[in-house]
Amino acid sequence: MKRVLATASLIVLTLGVGPATAAPPRWSWPTLPPHALARQYLAPATPYGAGHRGIDIATTSTVVIAPADGVVHFAGVVVDRPVLSIAHEGGLLSSYEPLTTTLLAGDPVARGQVIGALEPGHCREVLCLHFGVRLDGEYVSPLLLLGGVPRSVLLPTRSAG
Repeated sequence: MKRVLATASLIVLTLGVGPATAAPPRWSWPTLPPHALARQYLAPATPYGAGHRGIDIATTSTVVIAPADGVVHFAGVVVDRPVLSIAHEGGLLSSYEPLTTTLLAGDPVARGQVIGALEPGHCREVLCLHFGVRLDGEYVSPLLLLGGVPRSVLLPTRSAG
């Protein structure tokens, strides 16, 4: 239920649903075009269940850019991969791997700024960036911020009679 509420909150923030809400600008892609997905986001059934907590973006360039303004939250190695995390306004935290960077925790970053170099090895067949986003600690699909998820439309469940 917490994940559903976090996703609904992000949709409201991103799409500006509701009276007099100003939607924040959509994030830019963290890789150069074209933007092909090597693997989709797959929400786990439980917080510790199997899933894919981000998207893998296939690319031909090692350049990785900040999708939005923020402050470096973490830059270092997790298990055996270099990872960078950026805290953004609204309780959002983005993460990038495998990414080498010269940035340090506390450094400000601006949308469009080069934040590091993508290393090979995450995807077997192509060079790809794993891009994850958390909203208030809960993983959500980065496509919600990149504009890759269409708006939901509720359809009637019965015929008008």
